[in-house]
Amino acid sequence: MNNDIIKGKWAQMHGKLKEQWNKLTDDDVNLLDGHREYLVGKVQERYGIAKDKADTQVTEFERSLH
Repeated sequence: MNNDIIKGKWAQMHGKLKEQWNKLTDDDVNLLDGHREYLVGKVQERYGIAKDKADTQVTEFERSLH
């Protein structure tokens, strides 16, 4: 896959992440870099929810992408 396609897909993903969790900052999303646990932790932190609930939300988000 060429870099333009990867960059385009990341831009789409960035937008979907911000749409799903609007309390995430651009820095949060930029630092994500494919690390699922980082995303779970940031969702937990920004929304003040339990880790298992944040994990469930991230799992549902991942399923919505397929």
